[in-house]
Amino acid sequence: MRVGFLHSLIRKDEKLLLEAFKGFGGVELVMLDDRQLTFDLRTPPPVDVVLERSINHSRAMHALKLFEALGIRCVNTHDVSRVCGDKLLTSIALADANVPQPQVRIAFTEQSALQAIEELGYPVVLKPAVGSWGRLLSKVNDREAAESILEHKTVLGSYHHSIFYMQKYVEKNGRDIRSFVVGDECIAAIYRTSGHWITNTARGATARGCPVTPAIADLSLAAAKAVGGGVVAIDLFELADGSFQVNEVNYTMEFKNSIDTTGVNIPQHIAAYAVAAGKACR
Repeated sequence: MRVGFLHSLIRKDEKLLLEAFKGFGGVELVMLDDRQLTFDLRTPPPVDVVLERSINHSRAMHALKLFEALGIRCVNTHDVSRVCGDKLLTSIALADANVPQPQVRIAFTEQSALQAIEELGYPVVLKPAVGSWGRLLSKVNDREAAESILEHKTVLGSYHHSIFYMQKYVEKNGRDIRSFVVGDECIAAIYRTSGHWITNTARGATARGCPVTPAIADLSLAAAKAVGGGVVAIDLFELADGSFQVNEVNYTMEFKNSIDTTGVNIPQHIAAYAVAAGKACR
């Protein structure tokens, strides 16, 4: 069986995945560099399944659509990448599935965004609808800050920043949870802890193991199912009453800081899922 490995740079996460595939007999890896790919819309590539590990969201989304149009099974699918890659679409999917999440407002102008922020009540987090690694997030604590940030986004931002995605700030006491879902199993979870209100490990947060309780597993699986399933990471907020909310769902998840902290061979699970998907299509 031939597994297409769609990638940009080969980071530590990708190296771990490539190593994991070596444990599967009869599997040949075909490296698909998204910086060199071309498609003719008629000839399918000689692979049974594609595992997507692109860094660039636009390349990933369009490449997956093209592969699927040529009859190739993809992990994750184009629909999952489209929904998870856009926070607005993720929020809609979670709401449709009755998955708990923080209050969200969307607006298209400075004036309507300011009104929405004041309806939510300060503090509010402004996020780009498309983005990752905790970049370009703004915690808005008062009206003066809201007016200034909204003006800057309008004047200096790209098209994506003309869509105002606002989320009610959730006090998380310095940490949140990231859980990892592969197929129909929540395989692991970590606490991400930081003195900063942004708790992404890409922004310096530290990771340590978090027990996968039934509540964490059930909510993680519900969130994964809401966006289309596959291989995803769920960011969870812990509330004061012991319940949880889903903050975001990530479709090209990073896991290099979570293997030793959880004791779970995450890349092995991902590789096994991709191989099984490829065999199902043969």
